[in-house]
Amino acid sequence: MTEVAETAVQTPAPAALRGRRGRRPVDVADLVARAREGEARAVARLISLVEDASPALREVAAALAPYTGHAQVIGLTGSPGVGKSTTTTALVRAYRGAGRRVGVLAVDPSSPFSGGALLGDRVRMQDHAGDSGVYIRSMASRGHLGGLAWATPQALRVLDAAGCDVVLIETVGVGQSELEIASLADTTLVLLAPGMGDGIQAAKAGILEVADAFVVNKADRDGADQTVRDLRYMLSLGGRHETAGAWRPPICRTVAARDTDNGIDTVLEAVEEHRRWLESSGEGHRRRVQRAAREIEAIALAGLRERMGDVRGSAALGALADAVVAGGTDPFGAADQLVAQL
Repeated sequence: MTEVAETAVQTPAPAALRGRRGRRPVDVADLVARAREGEARAVARLISLVEDASPALREVAAALAPYTGHAQVIGLTGSPGVGKSTTTTALVRAYRGAGRRVGVLAVDPSSPFSGGALLGDRVRMQDHAGDSGVYIRSMASRGHLGGLAWATPQALRVLDAAGCDVVLIETVGVGQSELEIASLADTTLVLLAPGMGDGIQAAKAGILEVADAFVVNKADRDGADQTVRDLRYMLSLGGRHETAGAWRPPICRTVAARDTDNGIDTVLEAVEEHRRWLESSGEGHRRRVQRAAREIEAIALAGLRERMGDVRGSAALGALADAVVAGGTDPFGAADQLVAQL
């Protein structure tokens, strides 16, 4: 399952044009069947329908539902320059060596000026471009905060239903807002590198609470030992990891740029050990239920926002606004009345 070639820059369509591609006749059942057989073009089409908020999106979600819930989802996050893409590439190579089908969702930041995104991860992962057991998709964040694109959860469902055993999700990598990945991944890897001040940033940003495993990449550089010591010290300060039966994140050292002796095997061991803990503790099921609840909430809120768009500038909203200005009601009461009219 190889990736279909696409342009290197994605620019989001204006709101009025979104879903236009979805207005063409779409045989969702056929697309899903072909995706299940590993056809990359069908997978790409399904993800495009998701990204474009196609009118067929609900049908797509319903058709995918019976085939989801099997893929192991691994998130990779960390500051720019720590080697997320290089580590992702090394993990893909390792999982493919074990005969597992792999999907990659790599999220790149969108430009605040053009709205587009340079999908550089596609360039870095060209080693796997011809492998039918790998599907790589770069996604523009399109202004969505938290390190992911808004369509990432549904794109994950597509890859899961398409038979990927492992799905790697690489976040934007913008720093302290990279917390959303923890609600989407089964196992979250937080990458750090020596000499970048990441130990202090981890303490400030609450990254300790996000990580299921720490990966100190570029461990052949000076300062790697100090980074590991900083992490161990911060982990020793307590928190949720000190609760009886709680998972204690291991610290792995890697030099992901190397082809051999790169430490990726220790990361794979940590991920596998965490998977076993998720199953034995029941935490894995709890996380997936929580993930579904957040996804339902997000979809419901998106629907409300869409309906709110219909009342902007309406006589009802104008009358409520006049009442608030005149002191006849307060904004909360006015909001309750508006919601009741939706």
